[in-house]
Amino acid sequence: MKISIVGFGGMGHILVKLAKEQGMEVVSIVDPVAEGATHKELNEESVGKADVCIDFTTPDTALSNIDKYCLLGKNAVIGTTGWYDSVENVKKKVEECGIGLVYASNFSIGVNAFFRIVKSAAKIMNNSPEHDALAFELHHKRKKDSPSGTAKSLEKILLENLNGKEKAVEEKLDRKIEENELHFASVRGGDIPGTHCIMFDSSADTIELKHTARNRDGFATGALKAAEFVKGKKGFFTIDNIMKEIFG
Repeated sequence: MKISIVGFGGMGHILVKLAKEQGMEVVSIVDPVAEGATHKELNEESVGKADVCIDFTTPDTALSNIDKYCLLGKNAVIGTTGWYDSVENVKKKVEECGIGLVYASNFSIGVNAFFRIVKSAAKIMNNSPEHDALAFELHHKRKKDSPSGTAKSLEKILLENLNGKEKAVEEKLDRKIEENELHFASVRGGDIPGTHCIMFDSSADTIELKHTARNRDGFATGALKAAEFVKGKKGFFTIDNIMKEIFG
């Protein structure tokens, strides 16, 4: 399998290492400024030989790149977050141009198992009105979006499965929180790969569900699995299409 790495930051370096260990051929590394990149621009010359492009860039760049993948007829894995307001527009473009694209807020197998655990827990905790739900996430100081894409996915899961919670509040609160609000806080600093915590709290006790990434290898491994999944396919896919094959 031949892949192009688009965006040669921390994740790009890990992808190159793990891809080679798994016997994949990295035919190009595309980044306008990073040392070690083979090409500065995303075009036919840079990604023409690739079966799949794996994109870990920035939100604006990812949207622009998706247009280019369509023009070039290249299947893609989009690991970049922060562009999800444009999901429906991107889906339409992908289906019209006939490529295969898979995206996720987080490609980690563990995180996607965590999503399913949180969903089950929310349904259980609906039977305990004494417990209120809250959440927070921690990430490194270089992360450009807040809250994280994973946090957004967890918000959606909680709001869909908790009775009485109708909207998420992400900003600082200078007021009493409303009963129908879920507060999801974000903290940035240091070199934290990613921590997400869901709490169900009452006057008697606290139940805490937490996923802590030790490093970024899990994200990269999942992205490579996604590349294998989308190779040769047409359509707009999410990580759930892949996880169903793993978890059922």
